[in-house]
Amino acid sequence: MKYALIIPDGVADEPQESLGGRTPLQAARIPHMDAIAKAGAAGRADNTPPSMPSGSDVATMSLFGYNPLEFHTGRAPLEAAAQGIQLGPHDWAVRCNLVTIHDGTMVSFTAEQIPNDIGARLISIMQEVCGNDRWEFIPGVSYRNLLIYRGRPGEPAPFGPETQTTPPHDLTDGPVSHALPKGTGSNIMLDFMKRSQDLFAQRAVPGSHATQVWLWGQGQAPALTPFLPRFGVQGGMITAVDLLRGLARLLGWKIFEVPGATGYLDTDYAAKGRYAVQALDDVDFIVVHVEATDEASHEGNAAAKVAALEQIDEHIVGPVLEKLKSMGDYRILISPDHPTFLRTKTHSYGFVPFAVCGTGIDPNGSETYDEVSAAKSQWAYPAGWDLMERFLKGKW
Repeated sequence: MKYALIIPDGVADEPQESLGGRTPLQAARIPHMDAIAKAGAAGRADNTPPSMPSGSDVATMSLFGYNPLEFHTGRAPLEAAAQGIQLGPHDWAVRCNLVTIHDGTMVSFTAEQIPNDIGARLISIMQEVCGNDRWEFIPGVSYRNLLIYRGRPGEPAPFGPETQTTPPHDLTDGPVSHALPKGTGSNIMLDFMKRSQDLFAQRAVPGSHATQVWLWGQGQAPALTPFLPRFGVQGGMITAVDLLRGLARLLGWKIFEVPGATGYLDTDYAAKGRYAVQALDDVDFIVVHVEATDEASHEGNAAAKVAALEQIDEHIVGPVLEKLKSMGDYRILISPDHPTFLRTKTHSYGFVPFAVCGTGIDPNGSETYDEVSAAKSQWAYPAGWDLMERFLKGKW
């Protein structure tokens, strides 16, 4: 049996006036996704417990079959794993975004999609001035970077469960004063953030739109049961996002790096599709994550979200489905992690639609893959982490 999961990140949405009262899924031409729903079933799953942040770290962990209430410790530790950073029992990882804030407003949570080399230069400045043997600023990809704290036995932790931080992408075009870090360790974060403002102003880097760092997503190393002993299937991951890469590494999946995969709207969809097809010869279960639909929502761009969906359908879903059919028994699942509304430009709570077909899955009367079709289905999973076991083991 071969399996595939395609994740159009944040694709679930509301009807849009600019799309004639349709959601992006309804407006997009997605014949392969529709064919999957028609050959099998559409349904809904809620991947984010209401007591937790509505982020991709929580929702994706749930989508992969792990209850985030049990396994989630924070977003940054997952991204540390992507870079091969080992966290000891007293260590902490903190997400360190490069952002653009003017007059107290989050103008860009990506610092205008800052290039890797410029971002790395800014993080090196932070390390040079603020880093030491306990605190290390580590460059990542573009605006996504890390701050690592190395703890020692017997010392109090710098942060705690009551420490509150806010993802900068939840603040797009809005004020930031109410969302500054609070609780244990907030004074440390605020000091680093203030010092970055001064440093970036004093040491201007040509081409940089970043005005400071924004710290959030703190956590310690999670203890995840590897996927193979849990589900009996060897997995593989294709993504341009460190969060997903790190989670895959912790689950013991093989990671396939794709040239031209950017984590943005300009990603090479066709290359992702080609690599996914090839990966099915090496692993039983391939996961293809595409960030572009989520990025379009963060920008409030409905047309771009539709266009990204159509690219995913044509260049990824179509070829992967054709490959699976040629290999014998198979199942394919299409599902986002969480909704990301164009109206709010932020991640949200609630059900997301999924479509599934393949061996052992009887059609349930669905005609299309979208929010409306999924809402009519009897397949609804309020605990989203149940979906993966049902998908892999055929327990519908």
